[in-house]
Amino acid sequence: MTAPDPAPVDLPGGGAAAARAALAGDSDTALRLADDALRTGDGPDRLLGARVLAAVLPQRGLLARAAEVHRWLARQGAGTPGAVVSLLGTGSPAEARAAVAPADDVLPGLRDGADALTAEGLLASIDGRDRTAGTSLSLLVRATTSLAASGEQSPAADSPAALGALLALHRGEPELAEPLLDLAVDADLGGPALRRRHVLLRAWSAMLRDDEAAARAALAVADDLPGTPEPRDALMTVACEVALARRAGDTRRLLDLWASARQALLRHPVDLYCLLPVGELAIAAARLGEGRWVDPHLAEATALLAALGDPPSWSTAWHWARLHAAITADDHDAARAHAAALEDAAQANDRAVAPARAARVWLAVLAGDIDADAVTATATALRAVGLGWDGARLAGEAAIRTTDRADSAALLACARALQAGRVPTAPGPAPEPLPDAGTSRTVAVTRARREASATLTDRERDIAELVLEGLTYREIAGRLFLSTKTVEHHVARIRRRLGSESRAELFSELKVLVACEH
Repeated sequence: MTAPDPAPVDLPGGGAAAARAALAGDSDTALRLADDALRTGDGPDRLLGARVLAAVLPQRGLLARAAEVHRWLARQGAGTPGAVVSLLGTGSPAEARAAVAPADDVLPGLRDGADALTAEGLLASIDGRDRTAGTSLSLLVRATTSLAASGEQSPAADSPAALGALLALHRGEPELAEPLLDLAVDADLGGPALRRRHVLLRAWSAMLRDDEAAARAALAVADDLPGTPEPRDALMTVACEVALARRAGDTRRLLDLWASARQALLRHPVDLYCLLPVGELAIAAARLGEGRWVDPHLAEATALLAALGDPPSWSTAWHWARLHAAITADDHDAARAHAAALEDAAQANDRAVAPARAARVWLAVLAGDIDADAVTATATALRAVGLGWDGARLAGEAAIRTTDRADSAALLACARALQAGRVPTAPGPAPEPLPDAGTSRTVAVTRARREASATLTDRERDIAELVLEGLTYREIAGRLFLSTKTVEHHVARIRRRLGSESRAELFSELKVLVACEH
């Protein structure tokens, strides 16, 4: 059966109709009408069709194609500052600089000023002006407030709020990203086309603050928005879900997500603005032994950053992710290379200093050289640059590997404090958990099981729940900052106490006990 022809859009000019469809979030219609206007339209309508194409293509992950459209517009004498987003994002800094109009040529309107500020802010993020991000973020904040004040809505590849938030997140400053995103959501910058984009960046920011509940809530809000996510949003969504699963040590969830992650990678070529999700997927791929699926993307990203001069504001988070992918894959040469790249970034970027030092300390820990004071100081410093979860993991890794019991206790206390979102106190042994005196409240459980439940410590209850989730002893150790041997010891004690003669029987008993406790 032949599908009916699409209903005609009752608007003057295909370009105008395409613009309205783009603002409504109907990218399929917008692309079709814009392409038609570009091929058959005349004069202003044809140029408007090209501008709509250049605005909508990036949502499909086709930033390079959008850059080609901007080049065509420039040849028609109709270039705009918006070209900088596409040209810079695909590794063409010289062309991006050339696309910026002289200040005298910029119209004084709020929208035109916002576009010019966005272009200048992005350019500042890749040159020598941006050691502290004061220049680039300031320009992007001003662009966001100007755009919000204008109240004007027109198709755009991205919003200055999203770009500013991305820059702040790359630098480990979620506290600077969130006000921008709040303003973007409140002002509905970009309309339906960019709503999901802003909410997903909120989710990523919450994740960096170790606020899993807020991150999941934002993901749920994004999922409830109407329409099918564009490839750019789909990539960010699955990468955020992967990141949350990885932080929870949930290998089963990672495996479930991996097919979606691979699909998202296939649909979205690498550009400057997707390095955070691609870096997260690189770590997950290393953990799952699926590196071959991300290697081509990693090569493209490396070439892109090189073309931009390896700007520290964008490359620091990338090298940090690649460091951990290499550590996970036991690729020590690659880990050392990314540690060296972080050292180079630290020379030009204040936010790279803590990751660079942490890379040195982490490699030393893996080599068996553990300085508990240095690990504690370094792990705590990571929290200040949005890497608190990584800091907890560093302290936990050192605690497992050290042979000094006092150092191990102090490092575990540091890891637990960071995991709870606190600044670690002075080193000292972590207190032993007290036995829980509560007894089972379910009459279906026998007296013997109630007595066994009453004698489990809080730590043993935590381990029991993770065993039921299907985690391995090593994964449980990583999540709770214990050694694998300690986990095995606790499980053996639980089994003896319950009188379980097999693993299946142990699972059955634990299901009853854990259910009773909840």
